[in-house]
Amino acid sequence: MSLPPLYLKKREEKRLLAGHLWVYSNEIDTDKSPLKNFSVGQNVNLLGSSGKSLGSAYINPHSLITARKYSEKSHKQFDESLISGRIQAALALRQDIYEAPFYRLVFSEGDYLPGLIVDRYDDTFVLQLNTAGANIVEQDILSVIDDLFNPAKIILRNDSGSRALENLEQIVGIAKGDDSSLAYCEENGTRFQVDVIQGQKTGWFYDQRLNRKHALDYTANKNVLDVFSYTGSWSVAMAKHGARSVTAIDSSQAALNTLIANAELNEAEDKITTLCDDAFTAMRELKTAQKQYDVVIIDPPAFIKRKKDLKEGMQAYNRANQLAMSLVKPGGMIISSSCSYHMSLSQLQNSLLKASRSLKRSMQIIQYGGQGPDHPIHPAIEETNYLKTIFARIL
Repeated sequence: MSLPPLYLKKREEKRLLAGHLWVYSNEIDTDKSPLKNFSVGQNVNLLGSSGKSLGSAYINPHSLITARKYSEKSHKQFDESLISGRIQAALALRQDIYEAPFYRLVFSEGDYLPGLIVDRYDDTFVLQLNTAGANIVEQDILSVIDDLFNPAKIILRNDSGSRALENLEQIVGIAKGDDSSLAYCEENGTRFQVDVIQGQKTGWFYDQRLNRKHALDYTANKNVLDVFSYTGSWSVAMAKHGARSVTAIDSSQAALNTLIANAELNEAEDKITTLCDDAFTAMRELKTAQKQYDVVIIDPPAFIKRKKDLKEGMQAYNRANQLAMSLVKPGGMIISSSCSYHMSLSQLQNSLLKASRSLKRSMQIIQYGGQGPDHPIHPAIEETNYLKTIFARIL
């Protein structure tokens, strides 16, 4: 079945020839391809100005990222067959890496399924359909997941901010299974309960798994402070695997209640203290009380969600890192992360350097960390490489 053509301007086709998957609205030759002629989610055949085939994409005429390429082949449908093949390829990678079925199964463009996120918690699957092109084939995606895995539960967490950019409704629903919100995951020898319906994003952040594993090397018999702790992915693992004590700070009492439940699940509750407060306020109060810790973890939500937020967001990271570093004992460690794509690794490093100079302390970078292999990076899409973590010793 042939697809309608979407022509690009001459100078813009180079990006797609170089491997990029996104087409912006100002890159389209609207004389040859008036956007009013296309429907939301429609599959199109990408063509250069000379008619050279550039692959197949789906389109949203109302979005800044107007088309998202999903195949190098022309006239290829974004349908159940293609989706099944891509998910099976993604599964093969995860099965090579992980012994247990707890991972991000599909990472959107990183797995050549633009707009689709799938997190797996054994027989519970949580999906995010973040673009119009993914949303329109929701039933195909659900059929593939059901056919391949026959899971007990499939949750649709279609409540991300990305959907607003695509003019899509934000909604959470249960596509299969009962209405309970509890699932479980296992990570680095620790078991956690996850709220897959009301928790942040899909309920868990698999991207930090390797960094949390490396952190265990530095926390045995140490006093640890975990800032922005959420439900205890860092705290509980450290308490279970040898930390002397862990103090966890989060502004959500519901998240801390789950953290405590996770600590009990791992028989580590005696080592953990929780503080429900704004992170900045809590750190200032700990500083005033002259508290210091062997290891301080600072893993905040994205302070820079858009490029225009860079200045204000950088100020927030600078304040957070300086406060956190002031709570590190001499010879101790800070583990600082940023999931803001618009903040580079060098900017995170400079934030820590600025903090150390302000506090008149020396800093040694011990190692860098990024997202785990279940979040594969597309080599032509920098946005898929977003997580950065620095392990630094503070003297």
